[in-house]
Amino acid sequence: MATNTPAMKSWRCAALAAALLLAAAPAPALDPALQQAVARGGQLFQHETFGGGGRVCETCHLGGGLRPGQRPDGAPMPSLANAAAVFPRVGPDGHSLITLSDQVRACVGGAVKGKAPAYGSEDLNALVAYVSSLSQGKVLDMGGEPK
Repeated sequence: MATNTPAMKSWRCAALAAALLLAAAPAPALDPALQQAVARGGQLFQHETFGGGGRVCETCHLGGGLRPGQRPDGAPMPSLANAAAVFPRVGPDGHSLITLSDQVRACVGGAVKGKAPAYGSEDLNALVAYVSSLSQGKVLDMGGEPK
């Protein structure tokens, strides 16, 4: 029995592609309201300029945040695949704490050059829910390194 036929190779390629797509997709939330927030956050991440100069979150955070990206100055940046698992972090001053919400607001106001969504707003909550979904299943490593 031939196990390496063209049909079998094609099936294996399709199965591998499906597995890679599933591994790269944000994990679905069980609660429908949370699913909606994650979906809305994903849309904002990909399309919303927040009144800025045309940049969106995905301008720097490639592949929906799952691939390494590049800062506006050209410096490399890690993916957001474990971002929620490494926050809060200690700020550059060595004393303040930076939450994931703080970081999202800083990115929108800085690199995106938009108006950062207000704390507690639907937009900020949706973006944080989306970025958090990228860390689903990751080991908690507060203050650790983004990967």
